[in-house]
Amino acid sequence: MSSRSIAVSEFKQTCLRLIEEVRQTGRSIVITKRGVPIAEVVPISSTERSAWRGAMRGTAKILGDVVSPAADPEDWEALGD
Repeated sequence: MSSRSIAVSEFKQTCLRLIEEVRQTGRSIVITKRGVPIAEVVPISSTERSAWRGAMRGTAKILGDVVSPAADPEDWEALGD
């Protein structure tokens, strides 16, 4: 699939729409400055997209109470008069 070129000024104005376009179409966009390519927005591959999901599962431990405040609220200067 071929990519299209777009000036950096136009990319700046419409970047969110263009990123969504890349995601939906799978077609990359080359960003140019004065006609010279400076960057490329490419869709992430399906293997890259799913590889990070759950990558840290099972690597953390909860130690102690994670619900109660870490310190006595009376010790907090921010809550003082």
